[in-house]
Amino acid sequence: MWKRNLWTPLSPILRRRFPSFSPNSTLNIPSSTIFSSPCSSTAQYSRVFWSSSYDFLGSVKFSRKLCSSQSAEQVHVRCWNCKAAAQTTPFLACDSCRSVQPVDPSVDYFQIFGLEKKYELEDNNLEGKYKDWQKKLHPDLVHSKSEEEKEYAAEQSARVIDAYQTLSKPLARAIYVLKLEGVDVDEEQTISDISFLAEIMEIREAVEEAVNSETLLQIQSQVQEKLKHWSQSFSNAFQSRKFEEAVISVQRMTYYIRVNDEIMKKL
Repeated sequence: MWKRNLWTPLSPILRRRFPSFSPNSTLNIPSSTIFSSPCSSTAQYSRVFWSSSYDFLGSVKFSRKLCSSQSAEQVHVRCWNCKAAAQTTPFLACDSCRSVQPVDPSVDYFQIFGLEKKYELEDNNLEGKYKDWQKKLHPDLVHSKSEEEKEYAAEQSARVIDAYQTLSKPLARAIYVLKLEGVDVDEEQTISDISFLAEIMEIREAVEEAVNSETLLQIQSQVQEKLKHWSQSFSNAFQSRKFEEAVISVQRMTYYIRVNDEIMKKL
């Protein structure tokens, strides 16, 4: 039996320089299943909204948390350095003096990359947009600037890294879009579906007993098909705003990704 937590808890999100908006309501939906919300990162400045834990029993809890609020387009924004009005949204760097701006927590990850706020991404240039932002925001670019701007650059660069890593991974993106809708999962609890857990443990045993890469690749192919199925299931539930069903899909994705990680370690 396997009980190892394969996910390393990530550090909390950067402290923002602007006041955040309080949530408007709390949503509680009972369920007999639960998952821990893992997401990994290797970046130096990585920050995300959640941490992970692993257990076998529990229940789902939904609560509203702030991930985005009013758009930067709704307020008059000016550069802190040259006082020029913002010409673009989001306003991460000034077009006039090229100064990096303070983090605006009202700008969500989709807005950073100019994407529609949904699970299925239609833009294939996410990496290119990420690199473009880092050419403007990376802390190394402001090494001769004021301490204030150095701090802004570190925070903005870290947030763009968060955004890229979150949106580029289906599981992390699924958890994030749920958070934008005010749906939060209790990280201290996990799935209690015994039949599903038995299936996962059976797959893990097959991985442990595999003696060659060919067998491992066959198992991996089956796992990836399961991942595709539950990713599509999540997309359908999310579009229909059936959030409890969406959480169940995320649970399954979580476990299959853990198994896939175990396979990758042996290949």
